[in-house]
Amino acid sequence: MLTTEFPGCQKLISAIDEAVAKGSTPAITDSLRNSLCKLIRSKEILLPECVFETAEDRYARRELYHSDDLGYCVVAMTWGPGQGTPIHDHCGMWCVEGVWSGSLEVVQYERLADEDGLCQFQPVGSIQAGPGSAGSLIPPHEYHTIRNPSDDTVAVSLHIYSGNMTHCAIFQPKGQEHGYERHDRQLTLDPVN
Repeated sequence: MLTTEFPGCQKLISAIDEAVAKGSTPAITDSLRNSLCKLIRSKEILLPECVFETAEDRYARRELYHSDDLGYCVVAMTWGPGQGTPIHDHCGMWCVEGVWSGSLEVVQYERLADEDGLCQFQPVGSIQAGPGSAGSLIPPHEYHTIRNPSDDTVAVSLHIYSGNMTHCAIFQPKGQEHGYERHDRQLTLDPVN
């Protein structure tokens, strides 16, 4: 179901439908990454103006589309200067994330064995992603942070999830100890107008 019409939306949906029909997760995410990069760079799709509006104290999430038949959803995220996430997962869902405008710093983590009841992580890679770049997260390699490193520029990214992502696990550092506490977070959506 399309939340709002925007120029090129049918082209985006067709590309996602075609990729999701590939069946295996690696084939789907590879096809989506390539398609998303091409579509962003082509400038044939104009996202709704509201996705460029920031939220005061957090990044904004706006669902643009979800497929009742194939189960996936498309969410635009708006990152004000310095806004970001803690380490989090995607609750076992694959995701392809593309940078629409601005830049984002993405750090991937490998989850290690828990120690003393705390989750342990090791950073395994960091990238500065600019417009037209895309990456994928495939469980169990889904732990990451995202942050807008700019002091004055808004960033917008497009996220395609294999399902409706309504919650995730976030991991907060525990005091001076070396470990993280796991918390469930309900995810909200900002209005699309």
